Amino acid sequence: MASSMTSVAPVEYKNSPSGAPDAISRQSAIVEVVLRVFLFIGSLIAVVVMVTSKQTELVPFPPIGMVPNTVRFTDTPAFDYFVAALSTSCLYGIITALLNISALSKPAYNKILALYIVAVDVVMLAIVAAASGTAGGVAYVGIKGNSHTRWRKMCTPYDTFCQHAAGAIVVSLFAAAILIMLILKSVFTMSHKIPN
Repeated sequence: MASSMTSVAPVEYKNSPSGAPDAISRQSAIVEVVLRVFLFIGSLIAVVVMVTSKQTELVPFPPIGMVPNTVRFTDTPAFDYFVAALSTSCLYGIITALLNISALSKPAYNKILALYIVAVDVVMLAIVAAASGTAGGVAYVGIKGNSHTRWRKMCTPYDTFCQHAAGAIVVSLFAAAILIMLILKSVFTMSHKIPN
């Protein structure tokens, strides 16, 4: 009776090398750490570029003449939201990178934690995509104006400010792409752990 119980091991584990699943999961964790570091760096660059976007120009003010006017990211609520969202993404990227580094040192990685991280990755992607879209919409109106509402092009006098804002938005799209890759990698990894 005891001999029949010991021979009930799955065939795939009998035929596979003992270190192969551990090596694959270790490589997967290292790739995830690298992607999360890129998420941190991309989000940080987007925040720094947007926060440092400030420009002062002389603009006409009819009764007085030319008056200096300064524009900053805080003048537009969409850019405030952008900075808050990308700051959150930056913090999230470094925290989850540290969690994944600790998972490398502990082989018994908690599956529940992995599911929570994937769920928060999806939420973070939604936040970053919404912030990028909102800031992009405001930037588009600043570049092109709107003839129907008679909004003038703001980027003609404030070209440096607009270039900084556009650069920050492009980098935020890079951060969103990193989040998409993290989600796809997690789904791919989890699908391989499901028994056939």
